[in-house]
Amino acid sequence: MLRAKNLYLAVSSPFATGCLVVVAACLVFYSFGGVKPRFLEQLDNQITDVMFRWRGPHPSSGSVVVVDIDEKSLSQIGQWPWPRTEVARLLEAIAGQGPKAIAMDIVFAEVDRTSPRYGLGELEPFLVQRFSLEEINDLKTDQRFDHDATLGGVVATTPTILGYVFQCSDDGLKNPASVPFPSINLSLEPKEINFADLPLRKAYRAIVNVPAVAIAQSEGFFNVIPDPSGTVRKVPLFMAYDGIPYPSLALEVVRMGLDVSSVTIYATTHSRGRFPLLGVSVGSHFIPTDSAGQLTVNFRGPGRSFPYYSAGDVLNGRTHSFKDKYVLIGTSAAGLHDLRATPFGTVVPGVEIHASVVDNILNGDPLRHDIYTEIGLTYTVIIAGGVTLAALLAYSSPLIGGLGGMALIVFTLVYGTYHQLFLQGVVVGVSYPLLTLSSVFVVVTLFNYCIKDREKRFIQGAFSHYVSPQVVQELVDAPEKLILAGQERELTVFFNDIRGFTSISESMASPELARFLNEYLSAMSDIIMAHQGTVDKYIGDAIMAIWGAPLPDQEHAVHALRAAMAMGDALRKLQPEWSKKGLPAIEIGVGINTGRVSVGNFGSTQRFDYTVIGDNVNLASRLEGLNKIYGTSILLSEPTYEAVKGAFFCQLVDRVRVKGKDRPVAIYQPRCEGEPSTKILEQSKKFEEALGYYQGQNFYQARAILLSLQQEEQSPMYDLYLGRIDAFLFDPPPPDWDGVFTATSK
Repeated sequence: MLRAKNLYLAVSSPFATGCLVVVAACLVFYSFGGVKPRFLEQLDNQITDVMFRWRGPHPSSGSVVVVDIDEKSLSQIGQWPWPRTEVARLLEAIAGQGPKAIAMDIVFAEVDRTSPRYGLGELEPFLVQRFSLEEINDLKTDQRFDHDATLGGVVATTPTILGYVFQCSDDGLKNPASVPFPSINLSLEPKEINFADLPLRKAYRAIVNVPAVAIAQSEGFFNVIPDPSGTVRKVPLFMAYDGIPYPSLALEVVRMGLDVSSVTIYATTHSRGRFPLLGVSVGSHFIPTDSAGQLTVNFRGPGRSFPYYSAGDVLNGRTHSFKDKYVLIGTSAAGLHDLRATPFGTVVPGVEIHASVVDNILNGDPLRHDIYTEIGLTYTVIIAGGVTLAALLAYSSPLIGGLGGMALIVFTLVYGTYHQLFLQGVVVGVSYPLLTLSSVFVVVTLFNYCIKDREKRFIQGAFSHYVSPQVVQELVDAPEKLILAGQERELTVFFNDIRGFTSISESMASPELARFLNEYLSAMSDIIMAHQGTVDKYIGDAIMAIWGAPLPDQEHAVHALRAAMAMGDALRKLQPEWSKKGLPAIEIGVGINTGRVSVGNFGSTQRFDYTVIGDNVNLASRLEGLNKIYGTSILLSEPTYEAVKGAFFCQLVDRVRVKGKDRPVAIYQPRCEGEPSTKILEQSKKFEEALGYYQGQNFYQARAILLSLQQEEQSPMYDLYLGRIDAFLFDPPPPDWDGVFTATSK
């Protein structure tokens, strides 16, 4: 009946497929070897940006301020670059407030051409008329006429850290003499590692301040290097120039402000000859970095998250308290092109990035990327989350599976990554596990959809000819109710056969016989399906049907008997039409038994049927055959009688030992549905009284009752018992006869 692969295995395939996706994802992640593809890094960065925006602004330590060369300052002082004397005045005004350190996010790479000393050369022809050459040369070397020297003098006497910039690509302009001179004392742990072994970002040349200015206590580079998306997320604390690590401006500001002379770089050994960095210590501050010595910035918020003071206001004497502050001088003026993109926006002054780094170090809360946490989290989410999601999608309803999958993904992203890690200062990449969960979701959902669609077609194709359309639709809507693997269940088994079909078939031509048989079987099958039954198989002119499978049916016995009685009514309506066609009148016999049987797919691996097997199936077949002996049309077993006696009135027919069985069974004949008439009730009582005398070997009393019944209504069953009684009166049974009839044929 059913020709398909085992559906039981197919139903479990979505879960198995989801697990395969999980295994494949683990293998792929293992193959990364700690180096993720760029698109995953970019996706992780975008997720981190979202987390920054979820978190919102975060208060700064209050120790870092920005003196801004803004549009207002340019309108007051004039266009940039200002004369170095103005910058010197700015430094003096700030230094007079007692800051811990002043950082210049500006490089003075060229001499100040506004210095008077450069004008003296042009005025020399006029000056010689009043001054001697010696006096003119003294004027040229007088630092009061050299703005760079003026600025250098102020730089040297204030806690100022100058900035410079590294050129990373080879532009052919390298000057070996242009070397920055930070005052840092640098050490490396472990000591057996050389500076040249560190995987720092490398610089080609340094664009430094002119010598007259470059006499500060220290210097630091202010390079900020955006990622491929153009957003600044990390800032190097050290860069390598000619094999030597040089500190950043922010790091030097902190070091100078803390009055610490030494800094230690911590690295770790690697079996492949690599020495990734772990972090940097400045005094009591340990600063975690990535393997290249970059600090992952914990941005405080959008632009101007720190106190900003206009440089013009400071120069004009408006009082500001810079006491014990870390002051960074930079610019937010759009025309000076020092605007950067951060997770909070695309127009953030570059000086604020350095301010964020300084504040992170002072506050001890820079973000840190823990590769081991990321690896552990990735495997945990992939394995535990992936298997859980696959199980949800495979074994629950689509709604529960979909909601569960979304909840798992949101939980991983919001609680696991954002709440437990990001807010604690740990950044881990979650794009890969999220992509894996999404892949499991998509693959299992698609697989589920294909399985469900195949399952629906399978059920419709397998059962549409054997059960009613309503049952088919219920199976399609709730396939979990269908169990095709062998299972023991209590069902009602039904056998139907045409009486004398052999002689009927001999009197008809084959085409005519086929049309007649198809018409008969169609009519009877429709009745079975209309009463919630399943047509199991056709055996020539016989029909085998079951009730209670594939869908459970609490009243399977009642529905089976009701269908059997409906068949008799249908035959009485069909007989006149068949007679007009010259077809013979037919009678049918039905045997019904209720009991535990094995139901499911039985057969070979290539061809199998959904059917039932077991002793109770054989008993139903034997009951159908007994109708010919008792002259009845429907016979029930005792279990079926017990199941239907509340809905039907049945009469005991006999106790029979069927062929192949030693244990006798009581058989019953249904007389009517519902309450019986007085006539039927009296007839049944008299017959059962006669049957009691008969089985007790009181044959004369039994004979008398049966004769009185036969006078009221002729019945082949009365004739049968009268014949048996006459035989026993002539040849009595043995004394130990139990009153059971032993059937010798099927």
